[in-house]
Amino acid sequence: MEEVKVFFNNIKNIQIVNSIIIVLVSIAIYKGIMYFISKSEKRDKANLINDKKRVTYLKLIKSLIRYIFIIVTVLILLQVNGVDVSSVLAGVGILGVVFGLAIQDWLKDVIRGSSILTDNYFSVGDIIKYKEIEGKVLVIGLKTTKIQDLRTNNIISIANRNIEEVEVVSNVIYVNIPMPYELSVEKAEKVIDDIILNVKNNEKVEDCKYKGVNELADSYIKYLIEVKNNPLYKLQVKRDTLRTILLVMEKHNIEVPYTQIDIHEK
Repeated sequence: MEEVKVFFNNIKNIQIVNSIIIVLVSIAIYKGIMYFISKSEKRDKANLINDKKRVTYLKLIKSLIRYIFIIVTVLILLQVNGVDVSSVLAGVGILGVVFGLAIQDWLKDVIRGSSILTDNYFSVGDIIKYKEIEGKVLVIGLKTTKIQDLRTNNIISIANRNIEEVEVVSNVIYVNIPMPYELSVEKAEKVIDDIILNVKNNEKVEDCKYKGVNELADSYIKYLIEVKNNPLYKLQVKRDTLRTILLVMEKHNIEVPYTQIDIHEK
């Protein structure tokens, strides 16, 4: 009986020693791989500063290698200590499927959040449009992106899996100037030149250009101007531009045309 106890104690001691060796070897291999990656980072430091994508990928690779080593080391330790690893893996596989189905939306958010950061869809401070909402990007997280609605100042969270529905708002707005048919094109364009000069006086406007005749409507001609500005001030710039149009047309004694209906009585 005593001999059996000694035998099992020896086996336990061997298992402990083997476990320690496995852990030490795993740590040594991991440190060696991390050393070569770090060496590569230092060698290409100047390029990495200007290459945000590569920096992100290196961080992801480091994290992935760390988790792989932890998982593999744990499985080897279990096998050495008499645990049937194949049964464990089978059980983990079933649980993984159930767990994956339960958190699939969360995973989509995280994956798309990573894409926003690595593929530069947009950045903090950009103005984006989601459905009917235009807002300034405040925070880009792995799961959600927070924006501030330009109209209401409300803070809105957008699930990153909906990134395909997001548009980055440009720094240009287009405004139609309605002019009556009775006004010659040459005179109308002189008035538009005056409008453009006044629009440019707005400190929020970067540039303003005349683009030409945009539409021949029922009761008036639409002349188009392009106004370049910071998207953050887009709504206010549009309001200011419309006000300028009205003031300049008033100065030139031009009435804003509107649809009229003629009724003939018998």
